[in-house]
Amino acid sequence: MSDGVFSVAILDVRLPEDFHPRDGGELAEALIGLWPKFFPYILSFGVLGLRWLANLEVRSRAEYLDREYVNWWLLYLLLITCVPFSTIVVGRYGSLAPAIWLYAGHTLLISLVGLRMVFIMPDLELGDHLRRRQMSAFLLIAASVLAIAVSFVSPALALWAFMLPLVAPPVMRRIRAVAD
Repeated sequence: MSDGVFSVAILDVRLPEDFHPRDGGELAEALIGLWPKFFPYILSFGVLGLRWLANLEVRSRAEYLDREYVNWWLLYLLLITCVPFSTIVVGRYGSLAPAIWLYAGHTLLISLVGLRMVFIMPDLELGDHLRRRQMSAFLLIAASVLAIAVSFVSPALALWAFMLPLVAPPVMRRIRAVAD
């Protein structure tokens, strides 16, 4: 079920309905003009992809999940299904701080609820998979807080904070590989 929720929440980018290019130059100009809308899509795709992968990696030996865990899981899935809305808002109004606050607040909630679920999961298997999930959540929390802070100075630059959870893991792996 949760895989389906994530697949529905992963967005698509569309040209405006009233767009009818007359030539290749006009089409190219319009495609380049989509960058401000396409960038939040790429970020959201990456964020959702990382959250989905983190969920796959958590392992439990429990045969039964209690009501508290299920309630948090449902809230988590609700937040995931709202990602298209916050992405559309930030895609259209990313130069305005409240759009950044909505998007960053939304990703912050997703991370916090995800961490809560880890802490209350019964019979949780410990290991690298768990540390990766926790690090993924902490990176998204840091990116969200950083985006909100940057939005007070430059809302247009704030979304770049969300590159942190996308680039930090490969950079850290590279650093560890060089150190070994």
